[in-house]
Amino acid sequence: MELHEKVANFTLQDDQEQTINLTDFAGKPVILFFYPKADTPGCTIEACGFRDTFTKLQAAGAVVLGISRDTPKAQRKFREKYDLPYPLLADVDEKVCNQFGVLKEKNMYGKKVWGIERTTFVIGPDQRLVHVFPKVKPEGHAEEVLALLKG
Repeated sequence: MELHEKVANFTLQDDQEQTINLTDFAGKPVILFFYPKADTPGCTIEACGFRDTFTKLQAAGAVVLGISRDTPKAQRKFREKYDLPYPLLADVDEKVCNQFGVLKEKNMYGKKVWGIERTTFVIGPDQRLVHVFPKVKPEGHAEEVLALLKG
């Protein structure tokens, strides 16, 4: 996916088992952050960072969507545990992960596994790709995204 390219619509279930389409948010910037697994240390830091900057991101007009391969039920538990104010999308069949190319071979305790490489996509109000943050470090990431939106 190239910068300034129109992002193809996708449809997923959120943590409340509601159907969410990317096109639901046309006219607003969308922050789509992919994370490896709900309620794991790095993902919790990242998700809580977006929680803590959420009002500022909203003030900038943005929609925040977290996405991983977890089930809607696991996403709901994660969202409730940390009081996350934005939807978490369940990409159980990896369709959207593949669309955005975030599945990579990773080394887990000496074993090669396929997993989500922590990546954030900023999609403009016209549904075109504005910015990609690859290989995200969870600490301070939400502030990085906010700075981009304000810039």
